[in-house]
Amino acid sequence: MFHPRRALRALLLPLLAGLALTALPAQTATAAGTLTNAGFESDGAGAAVPAGWSEYGDTAASYTESGGHSGSYRLTHYASSAYKVETYQYLSGLTNGTYTLTAWVRSGGGQNAAHLALKNCGSPEQRTDLPVSGSSWVRIVTSIAVTDNQCTISVTSDANAGNWINVDDLTFASGSTGLAIKGSDISSLAKSEAKGGVYKSSSGTTGDAVTILKNAGMNYARLKVWVNPADGYNDKAHVLAVAKRVKAAGMKLLVDFHYSDTWADPGKQTKPAAWATHSYSQLKTDVYNHTYDVLNALKAQGTTADMVQVGNEINGGMLWSEGSTANWSQLAGLLNSGYSAAKAVSTGTQVALHLANAGDDGTVRWWFDNAKTYGISHDLIGLSYYGFWHGSLAAAQATLDDTAARYGKPVFIAETSYPFRLDSDDSLANQIDTTDKLVAGYPATAAGQLAWMNAVANVVEAVPGGRGLGVFYWEATWTAVTGNGWDPADASSGNGWENQALFGFDDRALTSMAWFSHR
Repeated sequence: MFHPRRALRALLLPLLAGLALTALPAQTATAAGTLTNAGFESDGAGAAVPAGWSEYGDTAASYTESGGHSGSYRLTHYASSAYKVETYQYLSGLTNGTYTLTAWVRSGGGQNAAHLALKNCGSPEQRTDLPVSGSSWVRIVTSIAVTDNQCTISVTSDANAGNWINVDDLTFASGSTGLAIKGSDISSLAKSEAKGGVYKSSSGTTGDAVTILKNAGMNYARLKVWVNPADGYNDKAHVLAVAKRVKAAGMKLLVDFHYSDTWADPGKQTKPAAWATHSYSQLKTDVYNHTYDVLNALKAQGTTADMVQVGNEINGGMLWSEGSTANWSQLAGLLNSGYSAAKAVSTGTQVALHLANAGDDGTVRWWFDNAKTYGISHDLIGLSYYGFWHGSLAAAQATLDDTAARYGKPVFIAETSYPFRLDSDDSLANQIDTTDKLVAGYPATAAGQLAWMNAVANVVEAVPGGRGLGVFYWEATWTAVTGNGWDPADASSGNGWENQALFGFDDRALTSMAWFSHR
């Protein structure tokens, strides 16, 4: 039973609810940087103040109980009325340097704030919010530069009645964390602008969407490329034009090759019309030439791609039927043609392979085990992860961790998103339009969208060995603009995604863009 239950027992007199957790009382230091009782096993269940730890605020709401992550016990914050409490441990005698706090956590959500923090370390305080994860344990990390030979490790809740968190198995050791990629797919932008789309800052000033996103902290743009799309967008020419703006803004560039004239995903991998009658041998040449042509043109204009996806969500292969996973040797040949072309243009361009469903470790293992067997070349592994389709944060974390360790490759989330509202801004029903499609604990608000993105970022950041590269949001700029619908062959098609953009129905930048400022 994961929901905390509080046995009656003698407790320290709690301070009034609402007491600000600012100044701390006198601290007893634990020397030499070793966390005491980091797994909360020293006291058994019912310890009002766990050995080695101190408490501040509504201390009755912080205690140990049965049901640990790895051992028998855990730290819990819970009360039947609103509470604010901090459980903390002060370390002295530290060698100055960068340290990382790691912890396994669970949260039922609903708090005003629930986070791990590193503070009083000589540099600005660092925090990581606890993801709402229900019964599933999730590992999160927080990193800080220690410059004063000391640091305070803090678990803090500012909670409403009945809110709860569990924390267990903390470690504090040398090392740093952070995300190299805080990106977004903005493939819709060129067509949106051509059809009259407008983008505004949060204050309402009309501006360039690329600049607005850059100013929010975005550092990487993802652009898809189709071979000969019906509407003429997301082709080589438009990728080149937007790439100039991306690079001028100081951002990096990921080019996502679909090898189709339209959307490629696990359910469809349709050959471009111009390649439809080609043999497998010809298709290998097609892939090479198309990949080389686009990437070499980018290089020639001074906007060399930093990363390339050879295929998009290729769980079942690509260029069906020749490149289906029913024929791994042929799929390998096609993918390696794309890899070779990318490297022929620029050896520094990183090549990623991209699957959907980060919550399905079995499928990811099956696919990349075959990729290894058939000698498919790649540098990185990208996974799509939509919480309303692909399972829990814990399942995604397990897949990311396993994939990075099993194949020794850096991993990233190539696509994720979340709605900031459920209604539509055009005539087409949204993909996510009812509350039953949401992830529990994450409302369809800008705050819920931000919380989801921070949770996904936290899970990627926690991949061991620094192999979690980061996250791409999908699709930041796809607002409701007449003529910029989902079907490139139908100018009247609507957009079922505008409630998951990072610009609101008033065209203003949403507060959820704050996720780009993640460490």
